[in-house]
Amino acid sequence: MPKAVYVALVLLSLIWGGSFYFIKMLVDDFGSWGVSFLRSAFGLVSVTAIMLAMRKPFGFRGVRWPAMAFVAIVNTALPWFLIAHSETRLDSGVASILNATTPLWTIIIGVAAFRATSNRYQWLGIAIAFAGVALLLGITPSAVSSIDAAGLLLMLAATLCYGLGSQLSKRVLTGYSMYQLTFGTLLCSTVASGVMALVAEPFPIESIGDGTNLLMLLGLGVFGSGVGYILFYYIILAASAEFATMVTYLVPCTALVWAYSLLGEHIGWNMLAGLVVILGGVYLAGRRSGHCPRCKPRKYQINKRSGLASL
Repeated sequence: MPKAVYVALVLLSLIWGGSFYFIKMLVDDFGSWGVSFLRSAFGLVSVTAIMLAMRKPFGFRGVRWPAMAFVAIVNTALPWFLIAHSETRLDSGVASILNATTPLWTIIIGVAAFRATSNRYQWLGIAIAFAGVALLLGITPSAVSSIDAAGLLLMLAATLCYGLGSQLSKRVLTGYSMYQLTFGTLLCSTVASGVMALVAEPFPIESIGDGTNLLMLLGLGVFGSGVGYILFYYIILAASAEFATMVTYLVPCTALVWAYSLLGEHIGWNMLAGLVVILGGVYLAGRRSGHCPRCKPRKYQINKRSGLASL
């Protein structure tokens, strides 16, 4: 697997490391659908600016909009609402832990619904990485039993959407660049979540002008949604949907890095040990069995001018 994919995975985890904190802080002011709408809208503005600056084609006429809208709802608008709603009942740290079930759903859905192939490295890597998350965050049986049941189900529903959406992105949304995928996804998500925010919840527009809220929206929307989704779709195109979702294992690690560097929080030995175990699991999951030709990934080449991925 190209080294650039691993670099993109780490960068994406750094960007998404603060997302759960931002969501937790914003959901009280804007509501669950409001958070989904605002992070979609801020991300849409940022990716539009990036594409205009880099002269990337939008290709409106060539986009299969019904398919794009369906994937956007499944992979973006709906899970972002579910995560925000779950954080009205869960701590942001617990939500980030449950988010680490995404790779498992991605592989299960790929094998069950799309006849995707899997190998022992993927399953072993997922098991090791998940154990690393438990070690890093000091999870105990008593801590798990105390989790709010409704919040737990909401987060699992969100990760199920992510797993399905990642597989659909690889198979249904073919022939687009990573920029077009990000733009189309965020455009459809903005419309869908915006309608729901106006219909289902009161939307306090004046709260957007608050300095703290605006900074968090820039972090969540511009970087977490705009730049983050460009990296996410690059990883899917250059590697696989299964590997792209491994970023969820790194997010708790980078969240700790941000907490240490910005807030001066303590990092214990279990955190460092968990980080090493997680990185080992992610690396192992990226390997392929040498004896199985069907398990080898298709090699994509990214056109530097258009950003299109081709075989």
